Amino acid sequence: MMKTDRQALANTFLNSTGWGRAKCMELSGDASSRHYKRMISKNGETAVLMDVPPDLSATIAPFISIAAHLDELGFSPPKILHVDQKNGFLLLEDLGDDLFARVVIARPENEMVIYEAAVDFLIALHRYPPPDNCAQHSAAEMAEKTGLAYDFYAQDSVMGHKQRAQNLLRDALERHRPFAAVLALRDFHAENLIWLPGRKGSKRVGLLDFQDAFACHPAYDLISLTEDARRDLSSGLAQHLSQRYIAKTGQDEEAFLAASAAIAAQRNLRILGVFARLAIRDGKPRYINFLPRVWGHLVSDLAHPDLAELREMITQDLPEPTPSFMQNLRDKCATIQAP
Repeated sequence: MMKTDRQALANTFLNSTGWGRAKCMELSGDASSRHYKRMISKNGETAVLMDVPPDLSATIAPFISIAAHLDELGFSPPKILHVDQKNGFLLLEDLGDDLFARVVIARPENEMVIYEAAVDFLIALHRYPPPDNCAQHSAAEMAEKTGLAYDFYAQDSVMGHKQRAQNLLRDALERHRPFAAVLALRDFHAENLIWLPGRKGSKRVGLLDFQDAFACHPAYDLISLTEDARRDLSSGLAQHLSQRYIAKTGQDEEAFLAASAAIAAQRNLRILGVFARLAIRDGKPRYINFLPRVWGHLVSDLAHPDLAELREMITQDLPEPTPSFMQNLRDKCATIQAP
């Protein structure tokens, strides 16, 4: 669908909601096909237009479902004001601009307070079972997703090792089953969380980008928060947050940390592949800048004794993101066409 056709559909939707005459301001998007605009009415009221083109194999249905679930539990997803499910438009409550990442830059003394609030939100969320219709990925499915690290990040010469690495990770993840699955919002990090100090308790954590939520081990979102691909936490804060979660939930510390290492390795391997793909296939080179941080997290994850065999294979197969390696990725930007 052409951009002008998409804009016409958006205008029709906005006119039907009474926001057709509002000014609009582009908001920064994410790594997906979703687009966001802030709508500003004549009296200064604001809302956010979420645009998810359905012809790109995306749908707003999961966002609507998870938002309703989180709202029912008393948390702070954006309220859904109007819906055009057929054409992929939502008009949402505007939670403001105080992303955790921005708050920490403007007021670094608040970092521990807001991050502890995020952990306390997870503790509260994990008291409830995930929705009945929530997907739950098997260890094999999670391991398979790390193949992107070999497909897009690794040197071609080691492609034959991909299945072996996936098998090792699958086995590591399997060792930490069974567990009581909780709802994982999946991209639970500082650029998807909004600080709402005017609210109380867990409502102070505004929630974005949760349409890919799934049922998973309780460590998953904690890892997303503490091993952020986009920013470094202050020294010792990640460990403090993990200990806070463990203490407040009564987890077995040794078992939880071992599971966390396996889940974190899975997540960071996948992210390496996703970010490399965003660059060389989708022409988004800015994601290359995050690779050294993700690599650092991965090396730390693989240091756990339970992952010794996987560590040996991964550190042999995957190159460290040196400046020359990253430049090589930049040189390949948008050289692979999407299927």
